[in-house]
Amino acid sequence: MPHLPDVVLWSVPAFVLLTVVEMVSYRLHPDEDAEGYEAKDAATSVGMGLGSLVFDALWKIPIVAIYAAVYELTPLRVPVLWWTVLLMLLAQDFFYYWSHRGHHVIRILWACHVVHHSSRKFNLTTALRQPWTTWTVWPFYVPMIALGVHPAAIAFCSGTNLVYQFWVHTERIGKLPRPFEFVLNTPSHHRVHHASQGGYLDRNYGGILIIWDRMFGSFVAETERPVYGLTKNIGTFNPLRVATHEYAAIARDVRAAGSWRERAGRVFRGPGWQPAERTAREAKSTAPASVEEPAT
Repeated sequence: MPHLPDVVLWSVPAFVLLTVVEMVSYRLHPDEDAEGYEAKDAATSVGMGLGSLVFDALWKIPIVAIYAAVYELTPLRVPVLWWTVLLMLLAQDFFYYWSHRGHHVIRILWACHVVHHSSRKFNLTTALRQPWTTWTVWPFYVPMIALGVHPAAIAFCSGTNLVYQFWVHTERIGKLPRPFEFVLNTPSHHRVHHASQGGYLDRNYGGILIIWDRMFGSFVAETERPVYGLTKNIGTFNPLRVATHEYAAIARDVRAAGSWRERAGRVFRGPGWQPAERTAREAKSTAPASVEEPAT
């Protein structure tokens, strides 16, 4: 088993220090256009982050068992060397892109990821607002295990990706020089990702690299100022509700569905999906009534 550091644990002091620096910067140099900090919102984000550490430890038990089984079954082995780790990071970032994209377009996966988008603020504590149901993520990395990458190396790469993304959750950094903006995920790109405007929705999924979005047609540059949060905000700071509100909404929609096809759509289609017949009824009910011509 390769001995790789726990990069998330080692980065905690930096997370705390940078968050304090950002808070102080808003006090010393206020920005009326920026969202800044709100005590309840920041506390909820930190609480979600602490809770995710507990729940992630529980989910790791079955996930590690599955990964270990796949690793034992494959005859392939990738040695942990400096250059293979770079390739692993590249591969993990590629699969992260598809995991992230999937968690935006499939509702049962969105129920996990929506937690991270539930804040109307955008600051370094937003990076800590992590879901408690990350059991939906592991299937996307099975191909790497099947190709001979050790599960511990996957954990290291995932942790590195997570640590990198911490600094992109800020409004205090504008656009970087063009070469960086072209290749890397930056605060500008990630502000777009967290925005709720129509043109910004479901864009810029990249973790470390933004080139995947450029390659697969999901990239949008930051032009207008983002409005953060959800298209329908939840209006609560209760961590339990933040963690579970979309699962509860799915359950309500499934109970109210009129057919098994609609039930499946409510779970596996996009977050805003509606059955065609309901869409037609709503369109008909909102259409203006026709005015009859007076008889002559």
